[in-house]
Amino acid sequence: MTLILGIETSCDETAAAVVQEGGKILSNVVASQVEIHAQYGGVFPEMASREHVLKIIPVVAEALQTANVTWCDLAAIAVTHGPGLAGSLLVGVNAAKALAFANDLPLIGINHLEGHIYANWLQTNGAPLAEKEFPLIALLVSGGHSELVLMRGHGDYELLGHTLDDAAGEAFDKTARLLGLGYPGGPAIQKAAEGGNPDLHKLPRAWLRGTYDFSFSGLKTAVLHLTASFEGKRRLPVADIAASIQMAVADVLTEKTKQAAGQFGARQIILAGGVSANAQLRQTMHERAPVPVHIPPPKFCIDNAAMIAAAAHPHLARGELSGWNLDVLPNLKLPTRHGQAPA
Repeated sequence: MTLILGIETSCDETAAAVVQEGGKILSNVVASQVEIHAQYGGVFPEMASREHVLKIIPVVAEALQTANVTWCDLAAIAVTHGPGLAGSLLVGVNAAKALAFANDLPLIGINHLEGHIYANWLQTNGAPLAEKEFPLIALLVSGGHSELVLMRGHGDYELLGHTLDDAAGEAFDKTARLLGLGYPGGPAIQKAAEGGNPDLHKLPRAWLRGTYDFSFSGLKTAVLHLTASFEGKRRLPVADIAASIQMAVADVLTEKTKQAAGQFGARQIILAGGVSANAQLRQTMHERAPVPVHIPPPKFCIDNAAMIAAAAHPHLARGELSGWNLDVLPNLKLPTRHGQAPA
């Protein structure tokens, strides 16, 4: 029985989890800072780091206690070492190093983006573990990332396309501010869109023909002009605009993913990252995808440590361990090869 303790502190969640055999969650503890940062309209990096320092040890202790395991039961400690906020990452990595050294356990540095991918294979709500059917297309969408990846096996990633400017999550955050909806933007847009007409306002889709790349900066500009057109005239139709924003993002993400799945003979599509919790995107992808789609439950789309422990399992099986010189890499990329353009 392989038990891995995962630690995640890449942004504003202090998280620790114990996962068995890369999928069965024995504990998953998350201390969120959303309410602290909401007043700033985004994450305040220095404050985030300080909160991690205060919470990391209690969160780890709670994860072990909830899982009913001791340090002697663990096979390894896995920790996010990038990408993310440098100060936040440092807290998690240094805590993981100290705990691994003190308890004579292997240390595994995990790419945060790879963690989001492996959230798809966590066992949730007592359901059977989802099958890994390669090749597959992974759509990574979050506040800082919009990437389309072909995955042929564990650790085998081919980058097909990425965002050229704003990521999907950034588009939600920026347009939410224009509508006065607050932070974080994704959940705020989704809530505001309830009952709205997504076809009332024709917002742009940047298709970038001949590539699998994304661009959402034009969407933000279009919403800026749209909201300005209502000034001094009549009440801003927030629900309709929010619904239109969601549909514009979902259309582009879904169609690019659908095309990639067809070109590369994917057997499965998986979604990963915070934006994959968006209900409109989930619905649109399920309706249009040509192959089975797997998306984690919303609480496992956002940052958590169970996904880090799950991603570490194949690394441990291959003997890919980190040394005590493991460092934080705030701009770490998913280790990918560059793929082909659409046919």
